[in-house]
Amino acid sequence: MSDSSTGHPKGLYLLFGTEMWERFSYYGMRGLLTLYLTKATIEGGLGFDDANAGLLYGIYTGLVYLTPIFGGYLADNFIGQRKSITIGGILMALGQFSLFMSSANALPFFYLGLILLIIGNGFFKPNISTIVGQLYPAGDSRKDAAFTIFYMGINLGAFLAPLVCGYLAEDYFAVKDATTGSILSYGYNYGFLAAGIGMVLGQIMFNTLGQKYLGDLGIEPGAKVLKAQALAEGRVDPPLTKEEKNRLTVIVIMMLFNIFFWAGFEQAGSSISLYTDRYIDRSIGDWTVPTSWFQSVNPLFIVLLGPVFTILWTVLAKKKKEPNTIIKMGLGMILLGVGFFFMIGAALQRGGDVADTAVKANLMWLVGTYLIHTMGELCLSPVGLSMVTKLAPIRLGSLMMGVWFLSSFIANFLSGYLVQFFATMGAQAIFTIISIVVIVLGLTVLIISNQLKKMMHGVQ
Repeated sequence: MSDSSTGHPKGLYLLFGTEMWERFSYYGMRGLLTLYLTKATIEGGLGFDDANAGLLYGIYTGLVYLTPIFGGYLADNFIGQRKSITIGGILMALGQFSLFMSSANALPFFYLGLILLIIGNGFFKPNISTIVGQLYPAGDSRKDAAFTIFYMGINLGAFLAPLVCGYLAEDYFAVKDATTGSILSYGYNYGFLAAGIGMVLGQIMFNTLGQKYLGDLGIEPGAKVLKAQALAEGRVDPPLTKEEKNRLTVIVIMMLFNIFFWAGFEQAGSSISLYTDRYIDRSIGDWTVPTSWFQSVNPLFIVLLGPVFTILWTVLAKKKKEPNTIIKMGLGMILLGVGFFFMIGAALQRGGDVADTAVKANLMWLVGTYLIHTMGELCLSPVGLSMVTKLAPIRLGSLMMGVWFLSSFIANFLSGYLVQFFATMGAQAIFTIISIVVIVLGLTVLIISNQLKKMMHGVQ
């Protein structure tokens, strides 16, 4: 069933909304996590030092991207994508509610919450992206544009989450000094509660409207369906062909490059967040913008620029001038590196890595970083999701989506360790190193793009 005004199936917009609420839940919690860990217990935090907080943040966000391999395998072979999404949603909601009940004196609830979120995400994340791909037949030129639309849903949730959850944590439920108005204690737990409620809303929508707009997509495991077809036709399940193996190799190669993109990009929730909190002038008149709100800048740019990129890919495809998937992803890496030039500029404006928190950098350096990083993300991330659904055989669809997210697992661990270097080497050095590395790797992708294109055997 398609919407005649866009030519996209209506199920795409259901998945858009479901993913929006799941990302509201994830980014609402993620935007508060580093701050919750590092604030003193008297301020409503857990009192971790920067290095340990950064490491725990990296471990958590890394494991979130490891479990999709197992969730994808279970969906492909046993329970199907639709049930997996529901199981994941329920577990993640319970995880947020567990964080709501946590405190420095109730750490078991904190760790239980993280574990439930990690497991739940494993069931949810690879399978909803796989269903998006299943909405379109093989070779459909609308798929990159569809994933960009879907990606806007991700980022609409990511935009709203820090604003709502950050407002509750740093304003509405914060305890303030009656005389000065300064915050004495933060209400982080209520931010986690809002994130859990968002997860519940998404699941209600998905389960009440799924049959109407998705039909039977994702109900039966892909491997089970293919095996039944093979038995009915009196043949054994065929092994992977040479073309399929080549295509899977391309996924793995690009996964390796994807690691370095996300290791740099995920500094937004850790080192860039800490830098913003301490060294960026967040004042607008007499008002100071809450640090967690800056987690909404990137998704806001995604929502604003997503339609532009959707139109761009569509127009270029009609003119037979659309860059292939590999070139788009190489350009995304280069743009990420260029974005860090602005953070280097912020450090230089402050005179390097001076420790004096009274010396602040201009807010526009940070905004410039987010703008260029967003452009790079739109070239790489939705295109990468689309690429996996194009190249992976149907019986391995969710599993290979999980393998793709494995790159984010490794990247987030690496990102966590980079925060430790941030604490010792200084921001300017770390931002410079990240910038150089990802630009060089992006240029490498462009150089090998023709060879990888041949291995894709006609898939664009």
